[in-house]
Amino acid sequence: MKLSKNARRARIHNRIRKIVSGTAERPRLSVFRSNKEIYAQVIDDVSGKTIVAASSRDKEISAEKGSKSEIAALVGKAVAEKAVKAGVTTISFDRGGALYHGRIKSLADGAREGGLKF
Repeated sequence: MKLSKNARRARIHNRIRKIVSGTAERPRLSVFRSNKEIYAQVIDDVSGKTIVAASSRDKEISAEKGSKSEIAALVGKAVAEKAVKAGVTTISFDRGGALYHGRIKSLADGAREGGLKF
């Protein structure tokens, strides 16, 4: 039996989440990609709190023009700048079951540019 795309992604995501967990010193950068938008949040899983978040729906980012990959890079930069302001420099990257390619890779590169280490 062939799994649907969403079921396959959910299975991969669960496999990743067994390993990747965010702490106060090294929170998790979680990425969710829909067909239109991309969302990123830095999460401390121990306390269960989101430290910072950014998405392609934020006012300053949605005003920008460009391809979805270019917008993803801007989201990565934005979440990195907010995280550095909040005192976070190293993170664990959680690609959310999506392949590390395209928009996910652009977001990660943007976050690295913004000053995050992972």
